[in-house]
Amino acid sequence: MEARTHTFKANARAALADENLRQALAKAKGGFVGKRTDAVAAYPDFEALRERGAAIKDHTLANLDHYLARFSAAVTERGGNVHYAMDAAEARDAILGICRDVEARRVIKSKTMAGEEIGLNEALEREFELVETDLGEYIIQLAKEPPSHIIAPAVHKTRAEITRLFDEHHHQRFDGPLRPAPELVAEARKVLREKFLSADVGISGANFLIADTGTVTLVTNEGNADLGTTRPRVHIVIAGIEKLVPGTDEASTMLRLLARSATGQEISAYTSFLTGAKRPEDPDGPDEYHVVLLDNGRTGMLGNEFRPMLRCIRCGACMNHCPVYSAIGGHAYGWVYPGPMGKVLTPMFRGLDGTVDLPNACTLNGRCASVCPVKIPLPDLIRRLRDWQFDAGLGSRTSRLGLQAWAWVARHPRLYHGLTRVGTRALRLVGGRGSARRLPLAGGWTGSRDLPLPEGSTFQAAWRRAGRKAT
Repeated sequence: MEARTHTFKANARAALADENLRQALAKAKGGFVGKRTDAVAAYPDFEALRERGAAIKDHTLANLDHYLARFSAAVTERGGNVHYAMDAAEARDAILGICRDVEARRVIKSKTMAGEEIGLNEALEREFELVETDLGEYIIQLAKEPPSHIIAPAVHKTRAEITRLFDEHHHQRFDGPLRPAPELVAEARKVLREKFLSADVGISGANFLIADTGTVTLVTNEGNADLGTTRPRVHIVIAGIEKLVPGTDEASTMLRLLARSATGQEISAYTSFLTGAKRPEDPDGPDEYHVVLLDNGRTGMLGNEFRPMLRCIRCGACMNHCPVYSAIGGHAYGWVYPGPMGKVLTPMFRGLDGTVDLPNACTLNGRCASVCPVKIPLPDLIRRLRDWQFDAGLGSRTSRLGLQAWAWVARHPRLYHGLTRVGTRALRLVGGRGSARRLPLAGGWTGSRDLPLPEGSTFQAAWRRAGRKAT
């Protein structure tokens, strides 16, 4: 997927004006947030589970070379092939080469963010018939759009929009009646079943890679990954190197975290453990089994202060609870990873230049860190990226001068307190009842929301009054 992060501000303005998008996001947010809250409340000690998950990921990342070697040896012992890809081009070439070698015609694919990261669909579609089998991915493939959420790729689509897509592609008509969701699902199932049965190659991602046994763990709620990895004669896995965990006990811990954080389930409907190629006694499975391990900037993160971001298990909880994502959706971010996770991963994978707006599109409210199942300090990392950008001289000159002026004032307490007293009074004068709808130099904020006004005095003044009363 081509990155368009440099257009973030324009994308965000367009998203805020999109009424269909607003309706779709509002409906989806309630389900994600509420179900996660209920699932976490029902677990006896979810905080201890989060600590355990973070420790597992930290240990694996600290010993990644060891676990990579162990995983590769286990896959090879079980009849599989491991391919290392330092960047997106190497990963694409490896997958395309496998498909050419087996003379594939039809390739089916399960949802994989690593595949989106390397632009796999675009490369495959130039040579093969490619069919997405995850329902959300299938919908956006028909719409020729990228995913807007890592768990629910078509979360930005309304039922009316999906009905029109299916009418256009399945029935060659453009004015069919609005149909209920179960009918749309049955329609997609009927179309996809024939694709499953006739595919030459199945491509999947991996939720976790188990080093001890060379096992790939896949989590879905539709069962499409099971069909896509057992029916075709060739199975190709594409996964980032950070997906490794030492053994099945650790994978079990991560699965408990993933399902509750992503969809509010104790466990997903389908959790599959796939190990190697088909054995003589197996009733199904691929004749060839390949795992493409993707670096694409990850080893660089191992050596800097952004290593905690590699704990990420791609659950989507951070974006579900992010007020910015909830207002503009995923497409505004311009690349594969939206929301708080994208504000860190995209600059790390694509570079600081051209992604300068992403770390600054954050209120630093901390909700993302509070719900992250592996306790990634996302606000701290986003703030640190802002430091990097400032030190590199990136962003607008006006913004940098403003920050320098603010820092200078903040280092002079008397001046700071005096200016805040004046600012508080000024805001009360220009504002209305409790909030301001228009303010000079703040049009970016008040253009789509009201600005809450100060209570009437600064915190310091209120603190001094409270102290005098206490004495």
